[in-house]
Amino acid sequence: QVQLRESGPDLVKPSQTLSLTCTVSGASNLPNSYSWSWIRLPPGKGLEWIGIKPYGGSTAYSPSLKSRASISRNKSNNQCSLQLTSVTPEDTGVYYCRASRSLSGTRYDYWGQGTQVTVSS
Repeated sequence: QVQLRESGPDLVKPSQTLSLTCTVSGASNLPNSYSWSWIRLPPGKGLEWIGIKPYGGSTAYSPSLKSRASISRNKSNNQCSLQLTSVTPEDTGVYYCRASRSLSGTRYDYWGQGTQVTVSS
């Protein structure tokens, strides 16, 4: 059973860079055809899409975060990372990673359990 797990600091100071990693377990890696996404849930708000690193094509980001977000994945395709620069308290929330693909009409969609990040001095 493929599982994803996010890891990183739970507390970040304003103006610092937030770095999160999503790691695959239950498999040595995911096929390259998987796209990786990051999504967050700010307190009291709905899910906010951060960006996607697709199989092939260019990485896409939310317009509101494009200048600060960066998504990458390793060559083994068993880890995906998110960097968010110049964080503010508005970046507080639960951060989720997601790996997904469609194959022969079947949708494969894996989510991590989420990791709480608080931005505070």
